[in-house]
Amino acid sequence: MSLSGQWIALTAADGHRFDAFAVAPASAAKGTVVVLPEIFGVNGHIQSVATDLAQRGYAVIAPALFDRVQKSVNLGYDKDGVEQGIRLKSAVPVEHALLDVAAALAHAGPARSAVVLGFCWGGTLAWRSAAKLPVRAAVAYYGGQIGSHIDVELRAPVMTHFGAQDQSIPVTVYESVAREHPQVLNHLYPAGHGFNCSERASYHADSARQAWGRSVAFLQAAL
Repeated sequence: MSLSGQWIALTAADGHRFDAFAVAPASAAKGTVVVLPEIFGVNGHIQSVATDLAQRGYAVIAPALFDRVQKSVNLGYDKDGVEQGIRLKSAVPVEHALLDVAAALAHAGPARSAVVLGFCWGGTLAWRSAAKLPVRAAVAYYGGQIGSHIDVELRAPVMTHFGAQDQSIPVTVYESVAREHPQVLNHLYPAGHGFNCSERASYHADSARQAWGRSVAFLQAAL
């Protein structure tokens, strides 16, 4: 069955109103997944991830975290998209982004009822959410700033995915996670940054398939 998402409005604790892309499964939801985007906004890739999860039986919410500085951001993966995404990310403090993640979690239901799954910037936010917010579990794909927050106390189960050929995240971050947080399900792949996204030149099909299989199994166990 083909599923279609819709845009809903959420309100953060500081009064900020923002949009979120939501997809409901065809039958009763197994649980809720909050999908946190890369620096390219809730674009086609993020919407496809949300739809895939909904087809697997999960309710999905993907908050538009750039709404604090610019509405309806949907960027491509070219040089201009990267530069604009970096500029927008730098204008959204992590604390404000986490307020929006918290609002999505509250919309999902009671505390610790939802899993967060993020990519790149969203991967870092997923890691931070596992330390700061009432999440059931977190999945972090190539979170660029995880290394800067390696000393956090994780309060929920976490799975991480890193690329051994990632030019923006050194392998030492993967090694730090393994050393400082041995309870984390920490994975390294023969791939570069953004390897999960089929729209990027760095897409690595085998790594993406393996990581997604692990992520889905992790979600099933958590929810």
